[in-house]
Amino acid sequence: MKILFLHTDYIEYEVKEKAIDGAEEPKLNRDGMKEALVAFISVEKDDTHKAGVDEIKKIASMVNAKNIMLYPYAHLSSSLASPENAIDVLKKMEKELKKEYNIKRAPFGWYKAFKLSCKGHPLAELSREVKEEEEKVAEEITSRWYVLTPDGNLIEANKFDFKGYDELKKFYEYEAFGSRKSDIKPAHIKLMQDLELVDYEDGSDYGNMRWYPKGYLIKRLLEEKVEEMCLNAGAMEVETPIMYDVNHPSLSKYLEKFPARQYRIKGDKGKEFFLRFAACFGQYLMAKDMIISYKNLPLRLFEIAKSFRKEQHGELSGIKRLRAFTMPDMHTLCRNEEQALNEFKRQFLLALKWKEIMGIEGEIAIRFVKDFFEKNRNFALELVKLVGKPVLVEMWDKRYFYFIMKFEINMNDSVGKSFALSTVQIDVENPEAFNITYIDEDGSKKYPYLLHASISGGIDRCVCALLENEAKKMKDGKKGMLPFWLSPTQVRLIPVSDEYINECMEIANKIKARVDIDDRDLSVSKKIMEAEKEWVPIIIVYGEKERKGKFLPRCRFECNGEFDLVKLNELIEKKMTNKPFRRLPLPALLSIRPRFK
Repeated sequence: MKILFLHTDYIEYEVKEKAIDGAEEPKLNRDGMKEALVAFISVEKDDTHKAGVDEIKKIASMVNAKNIMLYPYAHLSSSLASPENAIDVLKKMEKELKKEYNIKRAPFGWYKAFKLSCKGHPLAELSREVKEEEEKVAEEITSRWYVLTPDGNLIEANKFDFKGYDELKKFYEYEAFGSRKSDIKPAHIKLMQDLELVDYEDGSDYGNMRWYPKGYLIKRLLEEKVEEMCLNAGAMEVETPIMYDVNHPSLSKYLEKFPARQYRIKGDKGKEFFLRFAACFGQYLMAKDMIISYKNLPLRLFEIAKSFRKEQHGELSGIKRLRAFTMPDMHTLCRNEEQALNEFKRQFLLALKWKEIMGIEGEIAIRFVKDFFEKNRNFALELVKLVGKPVLVEMWDKRYFYFIMKFEINMNDSVGKSFALSTVQIDVENPEAFNITYIDEDGSKKYPYLLHASISGGIDRCVCALLENEAKKMKDGKKGMLPFWLSPTQVRLIPVSDEYINECMEIANKIKARVDIDDRDLSVSKKIMEAEKEWVPIIIVYGEKERKGKFLPRCRFECNGEFDLVKLNELIEKKMTNKPFRRLPLPALLSIRPRFK
């Protein structure tokens, strides 16, 4: 039996149409429940009701739930019981649980529309596989929130004075008490549409977006920069498949932990595959087949991976939370804990560098298993000193996930939600689970420590973070602007009349940037206003005075005085130092340029 648990503020469902011939006759076509633990249940072959009842009781006690909604959900398993047996098991579960709880059960065998609000605390989303003979026991594992300061004080978060750290306070409140769901659109959605960067695609699944030329340019530049950083850090770039066999012996147990994330597809000869929700699978299997010596460690594999997660519909939000996204994934094999910590610090510094390159502040979270923190407290403090300001710490009393330590850079958006970008994690579980080994100095086989890292986080989310960051500035009366190296048009030339268009075209070829020319039949003031709306960082109006080789650019950053071409190119080169460059993604003349909105 597979069960996905969501602790909700409410759930509501409506019966639509029969999914199978043996569908149970519904007592109500529409029903719901408030403050409910929702158990999405796939009853499998040979399941009985007892193991499911016991598991639901355990989870209900962990989240202190009195109301329980039993919701038949066939999508968690490919080995389902017959409809008759499944209905019988669900009815027995309902009868048994009614002795202690307020129970409702959605009808079996129907397509149903539903909406819910997940509470968002650490135990609000759990998945379990339970069996009669060998139950998977859900340990009661708790976490506590702290703030660790650069001077070494570890303070309970609810006692920390957040004065001067408003963004850290917002992040803590979201992490400890918030929900991922929101009825309000974050600011980046309107900006991504108005700037013609990215938009929804009605012809695809939710959370699969269309990227217009300007947005795709930004995406590719971000990918190229993080790729360069990882290669310079000694990573070996690889490519792995996007789909994997759900019954592969090394993968099947891993999949049981993440049933709700999976896109399933059918292959040849009855095989079923899932689309990867990270590059982990391919890199694990590659590392398993490699011959690795202790002399090769640390060993880093890197991939810019297109990945897929079937996130809940209510949690999808513009390009912040998607079902199809691009994640630069790096995995590092380390010989021992000391080497793992050294690599963690190196990758931590790369992530801080990425934050600087992006021009965002962000809030830091570091999460530990308690005994690992106590053993490595000085290391944790060293990281906080590198940040230079207090960070949020989550402390688990026991290891519940595969990692013993992880860090994230998080961004607060315009509607009070937070989302993670960069991350580094120390994994002590998957090398053994996937039989990844290295040959040590004495000739014995050993399991390495494994670091998961995404120096940038999801590329789509990076674009989201840039837009949300600018939305906050605009709310305070400042001008929005992308970093110069990411601006689709970096310089716009505005001829005061048609007489100057050809000269502008000649000058554009001499400027070391992405340059376009507004040759449309509009007033100069209208052209300037449109360039401002597009966040063009340098605007040059070109007329008779400018023929002498001097001009006064309008900049969205500080650039005082007159410029000639030499001085302008020097300014551009300074802003483009160590940044990748791609050509203008649209026609240079605005009069022949299509619109994407």
